[in-house]
Amino acid sequence: MIEFEDLNKSVGATHILRNIKLMVAPGEKIAVIGPSGSGKSTLLHCINGFESFDSGKLTVMGHLLHDRRCNLQALRAEVGMVFQGFFLFPHLTVLRNIMLGPVQVRGWAPADVEAHARQLLDKVGLPDKANHYPSQLSGGQAQRVAIARALAMRPQGLLFDEPTSALDPEMTKGVLDTMMQLGRDGLTMAMVTHEMAFAREFADRIIFIDRGEIIEDSPPAQFFERPKTERARDFLIHSGRPRTKLLG
Repeated sequence: MIEFEDLNKSVGATHILRNIKLMVAPGEKIAVIGPSGSGKSTLLHCINGFESFDSGKLTVMGHLLHDRRCNLQALRAEVGMVFQGFFLFPHLTVLRNIMLGPVQVRGWAPADVEAHARQLLDKVGLPDKANHYPSQLSGGQAQRVAIARALAMRPQGLLFDEPTSALDPEMTKGVLDTMMQLGRDGLTMAMVTHEMAFAREFADRIIFIDRGEIIEDSPPAQFFERPKTERARDFLIHSGRPRTKLLG
């Protein structure tokens, strides 16, 4: 579904991504972790065309992002993005926020979109918030609305860029519970996060990146219990999460 081939990106003299090689299969869930400034979010943003790159190839569901003729609008309709900020339109109700993309971009019938939007609000645990405005929501509720809005486009995959970083622990739980449910539904998902315990439970694979390079690509149990590299081991020790004994 997603394939990076020797992808590189620099900003000035700084090499942001170095020779990235990565494949994500349909239905797979990956968690991208690493220290701040390591290139995690840049890697994620390349998948949706929000960041350009200098060399290499990137194919997402048949869309060739290394080809300047790539239709980014079509790509983004198929691969949704949930950011750290919620970016809900403050003058629209929750229901209208969710409906806007499918009606305006997909051109779907408003009545059908509304029915689906209400189903999605039920799915994210907010069936009673349809007629509320964003200012009337908590941060956790607003982020779950943002997830519902991304799902309203009926994407084949979802990208999450630290979706809980601006939330307190109580609000975080509702968002993470929603993401776990989406994973059980078989949606292809890639997430950048500092939530180590959640990454271990959520992901099929952990992608550890440091200084723009993928250092480890492992199943969660292997990465958290038997990291292959000293750099990953140091990161886990200093992160303090999850509370697991590092072996070997």
